[in-house]
Amino acid sequence: MMNLPNQLALSRVLMAPLMFWVILSPELFTDNGLHVTWSYYTATLIFVLASVTDFFDGYIARELDQKTMLGAILDPLADKMLTVAAFLGLMAVGEASPWAIYLILIRELFITGVRTVAVSEKLDIRASMAGKVKTVVQMIAIGFLLMHWPYAQTLLWIAVAITLYSGGEYLYGFRKALLKGD
Repeated sequence: MMNLPNQLALSRVLMAPLMFWVILSPELFTDNGLHVTWSYYTATLIFVLASVTDFFDGYIARELDQKTMLGAILDPLADKMLTVAAFLGLMAVGEASPWAIYLILIRELFITGVRTVAVSEKLDIRASMAGKVKTVVQMIAIGFLLMHWPYAQTLLWIAVAITLYSGGEYLYGFRKALLKGD
């Protein structure tokens, strides 16, 4: 069902490649006489708009009781597409450490696999507070990196640390749920 929350998640899916393209194509601005910072502003604006849809799709789905199976799949997929587009684009233009991006992406892929197993085993493993903090810190780090602000690299490594910690916490919860189910 393509309700409003799902439409918002879908808009995030569509904004991710647009933002990626803007990050990789600063000449779109400089070839037209604009300063390269307009590329940063545009990519950041797309990222912020997409991030806001993440808040509202969940809020609307909960408040208006519009939760759907499509939304349960589309929302986290859209989140991953947005952050992967941002991180890979930033890495490609030399604004983000390849090691930091590698560690974040490996954790995300691994935990996505674990979640798939959890669903197939009918285990309920909810996102922890660390997982929610991870998402917020990653988004702040991406914003700082896109704008070339001070401390962007420090925030990226803080995001890496929280990402790895929340992955460990998720694995602990998965193991606990598995043992409880046996």
